[in-house]
Amino acid sequence: MVVTAFVAAACGSSSKSSSASTSAASTSTTSAAPTAAALLTTKSLSGLGTVLVNGQGRTLYIFVPDKHSKVTCTGGCAAAWPPVMLTGAKAQTAGEVKAALVSSDPDPAGGRVVTYNGWPLYLYAGDSQAGTANGQALDSSGGLWYVITPAGKVTTKKTSSGGSTY
Repeated sequence: MVVTAFVAAACGSSSKSSSASTSAASTSTTSAAPTAAALLTTKSLSGLGTVLVNGQGRTLYIFVPDKHSKVTCTGGCAAAWPPVMLTGAKAQTAGEVKAALVSSDPDPAGGRVVTYNGWPLYLYAGDSQAGTANGQALDSSGGLWYVITPAGKVTTKKTSSGGSTY
């Protein structure tokens, strides 16, 4: 998985293991921004409130066509919206994340995608740095993308002046 190679790089590891290289090469999802380790935490984002982010502070999104039940973003969609892949028995949690809402679903491309309150979680390649949410309320790859709160509610608002959760 891309996750393994990214975690080694993020930790400053100078060793190059063959399993990390093999894992990165065997992934069916290509992305300019690989998924980070399966750590879910929270961050307050301007206009959106407290939302889920990964261990590197990158915003996590849900995809409305997943219908709160299964991974539907694959192929070209997953290139722009890489799923958060499970790297161990279960995802780690921190901040206001409720461990009881964390699970995983099978990815049609292989492996398991981390879910929160039933929603598969994704990153957005258009978020160039931690703390950005350029994918919020974006209609892309066949559906709408939204952030999710620690309570498991999907936030559909674009700014602090409007929107709703469901």
